[in-house]
Amino acid sequence: MGDGHAHEHGREHRREHGNEHSADADRRWLTAALAVLLAFMIGELIAGLAVHSLALLADAGHMTTDAAALFVAIIAARIAVRPARGAYTYGFTRVDALSGQANGITLLILAVIFAITGVRRLIDPVDVGGGTVTIVAAIGVVVNVVAVLLAGRADRRSLNVRGAMAHLVTDLWAFIATFAAGVVVLTTDWVRADAVASLFVAVLMAWTGLGLVRAAGRVFLEAAPSGIDPAVVGAGLASVAGVAEVHDLHVWQLGSAEIAASAHVLVDAPFDCHEVSSRMRDLLRDDYDIRHVTLQADHADAPAHLADDCADAHGAVHIAPSAQSGVE
Repeated sequence: MGDGHAHEHGREHRREHGNEHSADADRRWLTAALAVLLAFMIGELIAGLAVHSLALLADAGHMTTDAAALFVAIIAARIAVRPARGAYTYGFTRVDALSGQANGITLLILAVIFAITGVRRLIDPVDVGGGTVTIVAAIGVVVNVVAVLLAGRADRRSLNVRGAMAHLVTDLWAFIATFAAGVVVLTTDWVRADAVASLFVAVLMAWTGLGLVRAAGRVFLEAAPSGIDPAVVGAGLASVAGVAEVHDLHVWQLGSAEIAASAHVLVDAPFDCHEVSSRMRDLLRDDYDIRHVTLQADHADAPAHLADDCADAHGAVHIAPSAQSGVE
């Protein structure tokens, strides 16, 4: 006997959990942050070229990617909420993972560029206008704080938004480092401080970019979300009254904010398959926040080859009610 699946769309999921963020609201906050960045980025680029500051130019370059990341995030937020249709039966929720991955790769590329240039400047330093660097960096700190606060109002469960936020937060730390370098140059004339600051920025970019790429990779490889152990989930499902076995269990991410699960369940007589699977869906929703669920429920006394063929074909997880770990 096949049991239907329970599916709640991402926006319904947000409302039910008290999250007032809508796609339209996300786009408004991201657009406001983008406007703030663009206004400052142009001024910083001019200042960096005028005083030959690599740290300022690095910051300006990073802000260019910030602006691009925010622009992509705005477009991705619009695409991600399109309903499932045609060949895209899951909809477009993974667009935000694509955006997050693109932001992560961009940060890694920039990290390499600024690291190489920073090392060259350490070896062969150039004169840097410490006063200008300090003033521009101080303004940059304020601008980025405003941008982070604006973008932070969007739904940060989304990898798309997290990618844009990662650019902004990294840039905030970059401006703090640049401000410190400007003060050092201004007070000691040690111009290599500018290159040291750019290397610090490069490390931050690499760390943040790697995290985004790994997070997006988990979505694309359909890994279980961080903090959810499929074996523990399976053991919990197997403990539901009436469940004889659970196998072919899969838990994966449809998008960064939506989790899905599927399983084949054998139900003991005289329990009703629909009733048992309903309790299993309640457990997944209440304990793990999993709302996109597909369960195939069959009676345990059905022909043995039904269960055996399924387990042999997939073999992902085979769980009996007495199992503790849930993995055999």
